[in-house]
Amino acid sequence: MNKLSTENFQILEFDVLPTAAITLTGEQIAQAIEISIKVKDQSRQWQIYLHILALLAFQAWLGEREDSLTVNQEKCTSFQPLLVQEIAAVANLQVGKFKLCLLTTDSLSDDQIVVPRAVIELPEYIPHFYVLIEILEEQETAIISGFLSYEQLIKNQIKANLQPEEDWTYLVPINWFENQPDRLLLYLRCLEPNAITLPSINSQRNQIPARIQTELLALLPKLQSPECELWQILTWEQGIAVLTNYELLNWINNLQQQVDSPTDNYSQQNSLRDLLKLLTQPAINVGRWLRNELDELAQEASWRLLPNLTPLPVMRSPVEEFQIITTQLRQRGLEISSQAQGAYHDLILAKIPLRLYAVTWDIRSESDPYGWTLLLVLATDVKNTLPHDLKLRISDQNSILAEQGISQEQGDAYLFTRIIGSLNEKFLVSVSLANRIELTLPPFTFYH
Repeated sequence: MNKLSTENFQILEFDVLPTAAITLTGEQIAQAIEISIKVKDQSRQWQIYLHILALLAFQAWLGEREDSLTVNQEKCTSFQPLLVQEIAAVANLQVGKFKLCLLTTDSLSDDQIVVPRAVIELPEYIPHFYVLIEILEEQETAIISGFLSYEQLIKNQIKANLQPEEDWTYLVPINWFENQPDRLLLYLRCLEPNAITLPSINSQRNQIPARIQTELLALLPKLQSPECELWQILTWEQGIAVLTNYELLNWINNLQQQVDSPTDNYSQQNSLRDLLKLLTQPAINVGRWLRNELDELAQEASWRLLPNLTPLPVMRSPVEEFQIITTQLRQRGLEISSQAQGAYHDLILAKIPLRLYAVTWDIRSESDPYGWTLLLVLATDVKNTLPHDLKLRISDQNSILAEQGISQEQGDAYLFTRIIGSLNEKFLVSVSLANRIELTLPPFTFYH
């Protein structure tokens, strides 16, 4: 054994182990294995295995020294299937009033540690403290080696002019970390969170997805490849949009899962456009219709509430015309609640006058406390028929849910579809013609 190795061994044996070493139990190791093997990308399983061991070891270390501090894993990235693959750290771990990020290494001799750019630059993942944990997997031991506040990290970064790597990481010197981890317990007990100022989310950042829409559409063929890392395809600005919008990250993941059964490029483009609109556009709250109210957005878009949907004997006005449609839908077996409330909106598509009826009702019950439904009917006045190439498309954050066109069975009087959602889920409705003339309405959501 050379001199350096002997010194390291002596430090490990006599200085670190008595105060900071945690023996990993067979149960903890089995739990880490169980979680890591669920990750589809096998190349990341080892890294995630180490992260889970670090988390379990840190909880044990904390419990032995300060059982008054509660650990909340609810928002922890290690238990979110998509983020755990993209952010190589245990981010968003809540301990008491503080956010922590656990950074893992399996080598005592490294003088730098790889830190994801996301946990340094994105407010969603930036912690009050970074905690360095060494996992000695063969010895089944973990060592809480040190910690670093966000404030001190930024000061050091500016002083050293530390720049991010191409792969969306920083190489942070190990000697930046304070090597007395028990001092972290003092801060967690006595310090107020606002003593370490964390950056807030830029109010303009939610417009990034819309701004980069054209770029993402052009990158669709590359994004389909599960072999490519996101940093190899996207710029950092594009990466921000993906890493801070779980729905967009999920959409890309689903796209990569369709390699064996790909959809056509036009459908993919429509689905991505719809998702970006759902992420950036305000939504009409149809839940207020049940109280006979229109929200401000619906009023601005000239939606008009429909009366009670009980069938009427004489059909004359546009509102009464909808009663005919609902009667026909009921006769075809579509159930419409007597408590349903709706509204309609007149629109023009390629000089064709159309009317979109939207009807909603609450379907929550003891077995399903979160459900609501939305019935959409696209019609025109009695003097006209719907164009043969007209389509009604509905999307959520994951995919296109339905795309209705004219059918011989239904005729050309109207198009309709019904969808079911959970509370606060959003749906985007688009009306289009074959020549790609398209009109998209503000999203619909339900707060009641």
